[in-house]
Amino acid sequence: MLTDDARARHTPSPSRPDRMADALRVLLADDDVEARRTLVELLASFGHMVVGDVGTGSAAVEAARAAAPDVVLLDVHMPDGSGIDAAQRIVAERPSTAIVLFSGDHALGYADVEPAGAVTFLAKPVPPPSLDAALRFAVQQARALAEARGDATQARRQLEDRKTIERAKGILMRRTGSSEQQAYRILQRTSQDRSQSMVQIAKAVIDSEPGAH
Repeated sequence: MLTDDARARHTPSPSRPDRMADALRVLLADDDVEARRTLVELLASFGHMVVGDVGTGSAAVEAARAAAPDVVLLDVHMPDGSGIDAAQRIVAERPSTAIVLFSGDHALGYADVEPAGAVTFLAKPVPPPSLDAALRFAVQQARALAEARGDATQARRQLEDRKTIERAKGILMRRTGSSEQQAYRILQRTSQDRSQSMVQIAKAVIDSEPGAH
């Protein structure tokens, strides 16, 4: 929990236009009502939008599902179970959401929360500058990871598409006696004539093979 001095220094300012471009959608989950109120004010002072503040892990899962936050700030110890369990459920449903876990239990460390998909672990009390930096870092890392996953998925799809086209070319070469280049042009021309992708045409060629089904 933040100290009274820290709270006084970080009351929300009336307008923070310089930070709006960097505003994050934050979901806060902490069973300590007073600490939660303080954190809501602090997060607003950073220019962030608090899209929900809840007191249980199950409520955090529901709120993440409904509010689509950029980052979830989640207490490890919750009255209805571990915040780690809630984090795992959130990540399973929304892999691109950043998770920041925090706790007053100084026996815990990042190794204890890493399996939950947490990007960062913070020990209470959290210095305000460290909190803001941790949230921004977590979102950066989560977005980079999501982009890398997307790139990997696209690369796998492109590889499978190439294999499909190569297989279809082989079938056309056998059926028509055409060269590899000619078979490719047949696929390309048919794709243009039918306004379908070459992969769709290639799959149709493969499906037309006897015993394909």
